[in-house]
Amino acid sequence: MKKHNFFFLFMLIMLLSACTGNNYSPKPRGFFNIEMPKKVYKTFNNGCAFSFDYPVYAEMVKDNSKDTRPCWYNLSFPQFNGRLHLTYYDVSSKKEYEGLVEDARTFAFKHTVKANSIDQKLINFPDKKVYGVYYAIEGNTASSVQFFLTDSTKHYFRGALYFNERPQYDSIQPVVSFIKKDIDRMISTFKWIN
Repeated sequence: MKKHNFFFLFMLIMLLSACTGNNYSPKPRGFFNIEMPKKVYKTFNNGCAFSFDYPVYAEMVKDNSKDTRPCWYNLSFPQFNGRLHLTYYDVSSKKEYEGLVEDARTFAFKHTVKANSIDQKLINFPDKKVYGVYYAIEGNTASSVQFFLTDSTKHYFRGALYFNERPQYDSIQPVVSFIKKDIDRMISTFKWIN
């Protein structure tokens, strides 16, 4: 009878511990806490036809791809595994200028398939002769921000932000928001050097 009482007591304890009222739900997959550095800037002026401010926690690296041109750079954000690809063209004709502007629009809208939205904002600093369009692309796309700047006669400068990760907008969104402020600073301090 003692064995029977022990077994009954054990089953009662198990039953009561199972009914404690705690609702179990699986925890969602977590992501690493991303430490954002302090915003401090320095000026890029490397003998090209332009200058601008960029963050000290990013590296300006000369583009060494196969079809590179003078004054093509990558602004690398190593702690975020991303880069802002920067290209410059010395424009020689109205037709070339119009083609570059159309290319910028085409490159931005290639992301329409995966984008939730693509917002366009005009850039207009007439006192510095800096004009352009800023494309904010939301969704699981390869590029989250693209823009171009021009003086509308002889200079054209384009930037496109990419991450070396599979696009998951909800997980990189805090980093995109952080870097967008750096891009805004770059654009607001951008100057043509003639």
